[in-house]
Amino acid sequence: MKAIMKYLLVTILTFLCSAVWSFDFEEEFKKVLKDGVQKKIEEKSDAATSSALLVVVGISQEEEITIGRQIAGNLLGASALVKDQNLQIYVNKVGRWVANQSERPDLTWHFGVIESSDVNAFAAPGGYIFLTRGLYSLLQNEAELAGVLGHEIGHVIRKHHLKILQKSSLVDLGGKLISKRIGGNDKVQKLIGNGAEIVARSLDKNAEFEADRIAVVLAARAGYDAFALPEVLQQIGHFSKDDGSVALLFKTHPHPDDRLEKLGLVMNARLEDVKGKTLETRFYRIKP
Repeated sequence: MKAIMKYLLVTILTFLCSAVWSFDFEEEFKKVLKDGVQKKIEEKSDAATSSALLVVVGISQEEEITIGRQIAGNLLGASALVKDQNLQIYVNKVGRWVANQSERPDLTWHFGVIESSDVNAFAAPGGYIFLTRGLYSLLQNEAELAGVLGHEIGHVIRKHHLKILQKSSLVDLGGKLISKRIGGNDKVQKLIGNGAEIVARSLDKNAEFEADRIAVVLAARAGYDAFALPEVLQQIGHFSKDDGSVALLFKTHPHPDDRLEKLGLVMNARLEDVKGKTLETRFYRIKP
């Protein structure tokens, strides 16, 4: 019973955080956009980033959200949200603004900071995104937060984790949820297993590079400095490979140097003349 109550509480808190979306906040973001930035981004966006969604055959948005919600619940059961409501509301506002620049603004996006000293971030299908306290503490401004969240948003809009689940037999070759044949969410739970294991599983390197490209474009569209994500990658690249706080990140992602090299090929040619905001004075400083 206690486990069920804990699950319900964290789910409700996540929903409440994501539901706080103020019109004034959106208007404020619009004001920071410089003249011509949106037009330049639309003209210079990488074709791979702005192309139509890669569809996972047979999976409806409702089914995608159901899978993501269950994975998110598992993850929150292992690592609770940081007990700072203002932090959670702030991260949801920034995340929702960035996600609204994507091809899937219709999703009810959920963002949160979880209690973990590791440096990492996770995405689950259907718009559930979390970053760790360890990673958030590294960030220096709002643009860096937008870049990190944009990377995870990229995984969701390209359905990268759904493709892994499809290959691992959660979804059969015809694209139908196995749960429809053998039962409800309890069966899905058994097939999903530990939510943290799925969201932390290594994706194809090309998927990570694609998510990076999407991140810088979405951040720039939202009015942020597109080069903020590379700044974060540079900071992470300074960690020793033996540092336990980045062990999982280094295991499941290409090395930051490789990611920076790939981004450089795109950004130097397409985004060098696009100037965005860093908004360090507005960045919410996490409590010790």
